[in-house]
This record gives sequence, C-alpha cells and structure tokens, in this order.
Amino acid sequence: MKTVIYIHGFGSSSFSKKAGLLKERYGNRVVIPSLPNIPKLAIASLEEIIETLLRFGEVGLIGASLGGYYALHLGKRYELKRVVINPAVKPYERLKEALPSGINYYDNSRYDWREEYLEDLKKMEIDSEKTLLLLQKGDEVLDYREALKVLENASTTLEDGGDHSFQNLENHFEKIEEFLNFYFSN
Repeated sequence: MKTVIYIHGFGSSSFSKKAGLLKERYGNRVVIPSLPNIPKLAIASLEEIIETLLRFGEVGLIGASLGGYYALHLGKRYELKRVVINPAVKPYERLKEALPSGINYYDNSRYDWREEYLEDLKKMEIDSEKTLLLLQKGDEVLDYREALKVLENASTTLEDGGDHSFQNLENHFEKIEEFLNFYFSN
C-alpha cells in the first residue's frame, strides 16, 4: 500500500485547509497528524509514523512551511520522495520572531517557543534530492528566493501571485501524484 504523510507548518494543525483538501482527495491513503510544537517531539512522532508505515508499503511526504523543512529532513534520512509547499528552509532564523511563544491558528491557543527549539532546527540536515518544490511568489511569510537557492536541484514549480497558504493546491494534485508515483485510484 502507498501512503502519504502530510506535515503541517508552524502554528498549524491537521485541521488546516491543505490538510482538508488532501484528506478529501486521498481519504485513508493520507496520514495527517497534529504535531507537537516542540521540534524534537514532532520529528520523533513523524519517525514513528514513517517506520510503521514503511512496514506496509511505500511512503511519500508532503510538507508545508515548517512542515516542508521537516519533510526535507525526514526525506533525506529515510530516502523518501517529498513534496514541499512554500517551505521554510531556514526556520531557525525566521522563527526567532516567534520567541517566546507561538500561536496555534486553529484554536488561538498559545504555547512556549524557546531558543533551544531553534538550535534543534539548525541541527537538522536537509537536501533537495527526490524533492518537488512548489512555490508562489506572493508568499507574504517566506521569501521564495531563499527556497530556490537552498533547493536549487529540486524539481520546481514557481507561480506568480498566491500567498503563504499556497492558493489552488488542488490544481497541482496530478503533478504531486506523478512525482510521488502514487496513483491513488489503483
């Protein structure tokens, strides 16, 4: 069986719009965990999910923003194909602004965000092997040019306009499926 894991971004959850679109398209073929806000715990949770799913078949990763960074890291570690959507490629720099607390955009709750978490993010290794990069120039949170530079060897789709949430993701489902070699109708 082929399964995709969707990894949400900083302050997001499994209830995001992208998560809903993926769940609608792929049903039980997509796993969408709500991750802890602590990077080490989020990675440990994702490693456990990946290792379990790999016992039953192939796994692909889709990650957005900070989730894209996690997908790049875990894809490298497990040699998995990954699709990253407006990814944070240097979250340890960008997320300094969130110190000392972050906000969950689903329920508006606040949580601790510590300097040590930035250090943990900095230690994660990423690469652009087996990567499909989806970017929109209108991203108001992250500079798309940074991702282009860091992930220069990725297969890239760059669109004018859009925003950080990546407008019209559903228009890219066929490209995602082709890249991951996951055809969910079979």
